[in-house]
Amino acid sequence: MESGPAIFTGSVFALFGGGLLLWTAVRLRQRAPVAHGVSPVASATVAAFAGTAAVLLAVWCFTRV
Repeated sequence: MESGPAIFTGSVFALFGGGLLLWTAVRLRQRAPVAHGVSPVASATVAAFAGTAAVLLAVWCFTRV
């Protein structure tokens, strides 16, 4: 019964982190700003860090199943 919430949470983190990393990579490849009004390097770094952290949290949640 306790594995259900871990699977759901891991799936949410995996989808969010993967989507954020994919979106950031596409924006960088197109040389488009990741966030408006912010330094391009800083916004790409923060977005990549947040996406990686979400994927790592997903992996951690899946190990708890």
